Amino acid sequence: MLWGKLLHYLVKSGDLMVIDAKGKTHRFGRRGDAMKAVVKLHDPSLHYKLFFYPEFYLGESYMHGTLTLEEGNLNDFLAILAVNFAVSKPTLPEKIAEKLAPVTQKIQQHNPIGLAFKNVAPHYDLSDRLYELFLDEDMHYTCAYFTDPGNSLEQAQQDKIRHVTAKLQLKPGMKVLDAGCGWGGFAMYMAKTVGVDVTGVTLSGEQAAKANQRAKEAGLSDRVRFLQKDFREMSGTFDRVASIGMMEHIGVGFYKQLFAKTKELLTDDGVAFFHCIGRLDGPGTTNPWLRKYIFPGGYAPALSEVTKVIEKSGLLMTDIEILRMHYAYTLQHWQQRFRDNWDTVANIYDERFCRMWEFYLVSAEMDFRYLSTMIFHIQLSKDIHAVPLTRDYMVDWERAHPTEYDRAAIAQAAKNYG
Repeated sequence: MLWGKLLHYLVKSGDLMVIDAKGKTHRFGRRGDAMKAVVKLHDPSLHYKLFFYPEFYLGESYMHGTLTLEEGNLNDFLAILAVNFAVSKPTLPEKIAEKLAPVTQKIQQHNPIGLAFKNVAPHYDLSDRLYELFLDEDMHYTCAYFTDPGNSLEQAQQDKIRHVTAKLQLKPGMKVLDAGCGWGGFAMYMAKTVGVDVTGVTLSGEQAAKANQRAKEAGLSDRVRFLQKDFREMSGTFDRVASIGMMEHIGVGFYKQLFAKTKELLTDDGVAFFHCIGRLDGPGTTNPWLRKYIFPGGYAPALSEVTKVIEKSGLLMTDIEILRMHYAYTLQHWQQRFRDNWDTVANIYDERFCRMWEFYLVSAEMDFRYLSTMIFHIQLSKDIHAVPLTRDYMVDWERAHPTEYDRAAIAQAAKNYG
């Protein structure tokens, strides 16, 4: 089994057993290690495919059912690989891929306006019912903010949108553009909490329709509206431009266009904000399985790829924050809810889809937990005096706007201590 040669090189910790397609067993790592998994291959071609192109065939074989877990679950298996990969030296194919990255990036991240709509459709135009089954009640499909790892997903998502809103320093009556608005939870929060007027844009027709329906049901249609439109096609001026999770779908080659449009849309004293998945280890390329089956055209940039474009855009960076383990905790919640609703999802799609989605959620968690993926927040303005000198205003705003979970905790504490 040729794949075994790669695993012998890679796996030094963890207890991994592989049963090949001929029924022969192979052991890797340390027997008796707390991290343990037994994998079975059902297709002899995987003996060499997983050696030459594991980044692609690992996910594809799991979703097709030609690689199964006999002991442990997918989390156990991928954790062993991730922990060992994090301390391994690059292989020759990885070194070659790194050298070719500047060229392959341009091809993989080609997201002009027309193609961008097509790229997001396979993911974001899936049934709303799917997302309702594993997201929080307010349907936020981006990294939550865990002030305590033990918090519920609902609380962490509310804390996230409060944390982001605090950075925008909103005032009643301001015009806000929510770029990549999802199902509208963030836009509606800003409108309800501060009294601003919000226009949300998304490339997904499903999201735009659902978000407008939610705004109508909440009685916010006079202050909030959602458009199926590319951010780069917007016109007019806004006091604030905010984006949570849109940059990953644009591509490095289009960042100059992104920030030029942001500058064009902002008032002279306006503030912009971007929340994005990022790479801690420098520029690279998107995993090929993820690029084909989950996020066509998607890419999580290194901060260096973003800041060098901003520096030439005429916009000023006024604040940067790095969030580390928050997405790992978020993905844990999504996985549990997804698995709890596995049969329902299988009835909407099929078992193959369920395995595909499970592999996506688990592999993403491993990236944030063990490898080099994080979230960054960047605040921008045309005017260096647009925001206060210190971050105190953010903390003050969050404290002045408790969530329902804060109020419940305060009430419980008052009850406990009289």
